[in-house]
Amino acid sequence: MSGSGQPAAEYRIEDLAHLSGATVRTIRAYQDRGLLPRPERRGRSNVYGDTHLARLHQIAGLLDRGYTLASIKELLEAWDAGKGLGGVLGLVTEVSGPWTDEEADRISRAELDERFGGEPDDAAVDEAVELGVLERVPGRDDEFLVPSPQELAVAVELHAAGVPLPAISGHLRELRGQVEHIAARFLEFTTEHVFARYLGHSPPTDADAAEAATLVRRLRPLAQQTVDAELASAMRLFATRHLQQHLGAGAPPVSQPEPVAVAIPASTMRAVCTLVGEEQAAAFVAAAAEREVQTRTLDSLAANRDICGEVTQTD
Repeated sequence: MSGSGQPAAEYRIEDLAHLSGATVRTIRAYQDRGLLPRPERRGRSNVYGDTHLARLHQIAGLLDRGYTLASIKELLEAWDAGKGLGGVLGLVTEVSGPWTDEEADRISRAELDERFGGEPDDAAVDEAVELGVLERVPGRDDEFLVPSPQELAVAVELHAAGVPLPAISGHLRELRGQVEHIAARFLEFTTEHVFARYLGHSPPTDADAAEAATLVRRLRPLAQQTVDAELASAMRLFATRHLQQHLGAGAPPVSQPEPVAVAIPASTMRAVCTLVGEEQAAAFVAAAAEREVQTRTLDSLAANRDICGEVTQTD
């Protein structure tokens, strides 16, 4: 009998499997690994209770968050030893929870086709599912879950601007690899300088885990804020440079004045040809003329400076 006067729940292994979502084989495997307490033996039958059901839910939740069975066993053993698991599970929930305020949405296949030009493209849909931009809804071939509506909206805008879908997918794959590298480096940085003192012993104490969870909440926005600021700065720099290069490359060539025939004494031309050769004669004459023009311009500027100096001294 329970403290409330109600009899404690009892389950056969098949009932426990049905209620927990695990298979009979999985439950027995957990028992063999020491993850699940042994059932009570009643004659030739094994009897399970709510404790077993709660433990199976805990294991399933940790597995969904990416924990291995070995690490789960360590956590559960700490819990059973009375060290507390509430703070650890709170930290697990904080880290594995959503890192954005964006909410998932749903989209029908007809709406999806319409947003991308109205032409069905099964290959593009399969690629989007593989990339996680879309998720199939079980039992609904005409509907998809959209984990990030913003990401899908970007793809729609790029496609409307003329970017082919395979190019968008390829760009996303490349971008994702770079962003994952940034995320890994940020985690390494914060772990080294912030979280190492909380995770130095495994599993952490209930108090340390709770304090670490609070820090995760505080530091969570910093990665995105830093990337947003740096990306905005880099986009401005490179977009400006890119535009300047393209405008420079496409600018009309500077028009050159038409050649003008000038009479030069024959004796002068013979002397120039003797000096530099007949092929270089025209270039030599042009260069000499330009140098003479530049010399006279410099002399004129110098003369103006002398005039200004005299006026200043007189004043």
